Amino acid sequence: MPRSRAEELLDAVGLAGDADRRVDGYSLGMRQRLGLAHALLGTPDVLILDEPANGLDPEGIAWIRALLRDFAGRGGTVLLSSHLLAEVQATADHLVITDHGRVIASGTQHALLAGTGQTLEELFLSRTARKDEAA
Repeated sequence: MPRSRAEELLDAVGLAGDADRRVDGYSLGMRQRLGLAHALLGTPDVLILDEPANGLDPEGIAWIRALLRDFAGRGGTVLLSSHLLAEVQATADHLVITDHGRVIASGTQHALLAGTGQTLEELFLSRTARKDEAA
């Protein structure tokens, strides 16, 4: 990759001013941003991310939501894994909910939550409740 691509991505993730710093001096949020820049380096069609908002402050969370929506809006696909279901609800359009490796629900967020009056977290908990835990 040309150096200009790395510079472009460091700017895009808000790290252009920190490009000369050692990575071991980066905060967790900065490392998350750097990881995202790395994932975007080859101009992928698909991003697979695990807990991308981990370590980000509220501004960083809003930023990553916007970046992922922009990526998807330009035709990209984002596969996001997270246990922070409120964040998933604020970010994702289509959901696949798994429990112990088994798909328990799949569809658009709107279709899964319509008429339930539940948050995504409440839907997950109601679908995964164990009989032995109810006692």
